[in-house]
Amino acid sequence: MIRSTPPSHAASASPVVTQPRRDQVSRTQTYYPSGDRATSAILLERSVPAEDRVGEAFSYDITLTNLTGHDVSELSLTEKLPSAFNLSSSTPSSASSGDRSLSWSLGTLAARQSTTIKVTGSAASVGELNYCATVTFKTEICGSNRAVQPELGLTLTAPAEVILCDPITLKYVVTNRGSGVARNVKVSGALPAGWTAQDGRANVSFSAGDLAAGQSREFSITTKASATGRFSSTANAVEDGGLTADASADTGVTVPKLALTKSGPQTRYLGRPAKYDITISNNGDAPAKDTVIVDDVSSGARVTEAGSGQVSGGQVTWRVGTIEPGASQSFSISVVPNQIGTITNKVSAKAYCAEADAETTTDVIGIPAILLEVVDNDDPIEVGANETYDIIVINQGSAEGTNIAITCTIPPQQEYVSADGPTAATAQGKIVTFAPLPRLDPKAKATFRITVRGTAMADVRFRVSMISDQLQSPVEETESTHIYE
Repeated sequence: MIRSTPPSHAASASPVVTQPRRDQVSRTQTYYPSGDRATSAILLERSVPAEDRVGEAFSYDITLTNLTGHDVSELSLTEKLPSAFNLSSSTPSSASSGDRSLSWSLGTLAARQSTTIKVTGSAASVGELNYCATVTFKTEICGSNRAVQPELGLTLTAPAEVILCDPITLKYVVTNRGSGVARNVKVSGALPAGWTAQDGRANVSFSAGDLAAGQSREFSITTKASATGRFSSTANAVEDGGLTADASADTGVTVPKLALTKSGPQTRYLGRPAKYDITISNNGDAPAKDTVIVDDVSSGARVTEAGSGQVSGGQVTWRVGTIEPGASQSFSISVVPNQIGTITNKVSAKAYCAEADAETTTDVIGIPAILLEVVDNDDPIEVGANETYDIIVINQGSAEGTNIAITCTIPPQQEYVSADGPTAATAQGKIVTFAPLPRLDPKAKATFRITVRGTAMADVRFRVSMISDQLQSPVEETESTHIYE
């Protein structure tokens, strides 16, 4: 509190008089120093009998009241008595002067307190008795102001760990921790390298305005990281009075990394089962959540076994769930190829923030199965008669036969007459050779025909030999014929 002490005031004012009826008390009020209660320090109240008889003693009171909220010091009162008033006594005692004045030094009057002086005397003659008072005092004119000290506090909250695909929410809270108002508070922050806010900014700024003591304001932004690692977000708050506050928060960014392998046979015969092994691994530093593996089985094969996988519409699905960093799981699938050619088996894996794929190919080949039959059409025959041999080649397998060559050996008791077939024939003595048949499709048939004449009586063996690209050794067949006379 700031105090000032002005010079002493000697003040007087015209009293406000209330005219009483007979036998009542006349009361007057006077405010010092201005005459207005609102701007005065001392209230003087005088209570005098409305009437008194000449020569009879009477008393009147003077009451002084401190109207202020602080002490009034060096308070003194001077009462000027009427000329027709004979003083008898006063309480407290006063000092008299030659001009019919009484004086009291009252010292200090506390705030809102009163003191009363009683004067006793009598009227010396008929007429009006007029009393006048003068009040002097010292006052302290006090005022106050409040010294304040605002204090900025800033907190920055960020998640401790996130996955690379996660949105990252940063929350800024600025607080006036002191007293008084922090004016025009502004918050700014720098995002870590590679981080961007949803609106593409790499920096953030907010205006918090004026903050009263204890008041806080909160701001949030959503950002995203572009790489893994440990990152630190920073922020700074300033206000017009020069106050500052800093804050930071660290965040670790991790990511799962799926690795997928698939292995299987390079070659399979048509209709024979093929087994494929699938292995999925998490080589990252974050869990691979909600992992799903889908194996897309080619239309050239039929699934026969998939373990825990669900088969639907040519696809096998495994719902793996979460794969922890460094962990792996394996699966297998068996199929039966249903067409010749190269089948490609593709598998893909997806998890939250990670995916991988792999594929393998298998060459499906057929099995040529060439059947050789030799039939004599006219057995037995007479010497000099002709016999025709039908040489029938049937591909009973699943792959075409190629370069099928037929060679016939005629017995000594027979001689070559003619040959017919899908390829040209060449006869050299007892050996008849057909040019190779370039291809014979699965389930197809080719017929070669040779006509011979019997030259002597005997039981003979007509011999046929067949070779092809798919045969490792010749296939031989004989047909017996009886020649008689």
